[in-house]
Amino acid sequence: MGEVLSQSEIDNLLKALSSGELDVEEIKDTDEKQVKNYDFARPTKFSKEHLRTLEIIFEHYGRLLSTNLPAYLRKAVQVEVMNSESVIYSEFSNALSNPVLLGVVDMEPLEGSIVMELSSNLAFCIVDRLLGGEGVPLEKIRDYSEIELVILERIFTICVNLLREPWQNVVSITPRLERIETNSQFAQIISPSETIAIITINMKIGDVEGLMNICLPFGVLESVMDKLNTKYWFSTMQEKDSNSYEEAIESLISKAQIPVKAVLGNSSISVNDFVNLHIGDVIKLDRGIDDELDIYVGNIKKFAAMPGSTNDNYAVRITQILKEEE
Repeated sequence: MGEVLSQSEIDNLLKALSSGELDVEEIKDTDEKQVKNYDFARPTKFSKEHLRTLEIIFEHYGRLLSTNLPAYLRKAVQVEVMNSESVIYSEFSNALSNPVLLGVVDMEPLEGSIVMELSSNLAFCIVDRLLGGEGVPLEKIRDYSEIELVILERIFTICVNLLREPWQNVVSITPRLERIETNSQFAQIISPSETIAIITINMKIGDVEGLMNICLPFGVLESVMDKLNTKYWFSTMQEKDSNSYEEAIESLISKAQIPVKAVLGNSSISVNDFVNLHIGDVIKLDRGIDDELDIYVGNIKKFAAMPGSTNDNYAVRITQILKEEE
């Protein structure tokens, strides 16, 4: 239902028309619908909402890379999501140079594979670093040797395994590195006209900076497209039970090894007596035979106990739990 004008608004409108301030033709032109060009050869299958959600996923992935890779490379790693866009696969493959480093990753249970491309300067920097160098890339790019590909496959496997956690809110995946290709012609995993989403990640290893491009075909994500929106993303994050985190933390802490010691007593002697100690000498402690012993967990006095034995081993029996250090 259109907006109803008041009598004063009608009078002002008629006055403006009679004075020439408004043109009837201009008013008619404004009612025309704006036509937007649509390329049927390149249908838009990824909306801005989809691309933004993918950016959020790979921002999480970037944080995992910057945390885990330094343990292997022994250098600081900085990762930042630069851009996300929707193109067709032929544009992506035609832009690749040879040699190129492509990891084809199976995204089970999703159908199909994704492609991870790592720039050559980063690849040779990683090889140099893992072989004991300073992490300096080659001045002139060349083909990868078999040994270099084996080394890079290890790092690719680590990067692929880190994909599990960021995708957890969307779908539980079991990513697996199928193969590494150095020629873009052998990485035709989908039709050249297939729509893909490309996430561009800037990675800096020490002083060496390069790009990692992740190609996500529409066919792989088609079954979970309805979940690739920020509303669903944040709602699933809020629905997570905080108790699950508490249980996980408790489980990890329960396996930690902590030192426990029972102190029989204390004594003070002179340096001269200490130097002249012999086998059979007796040192008098400040504790009686029937007194409780102090039990320390780390450096905190936590229990009181009585001494004893079990299975021919010295032991203590807990008699009191101390609420705070005394």
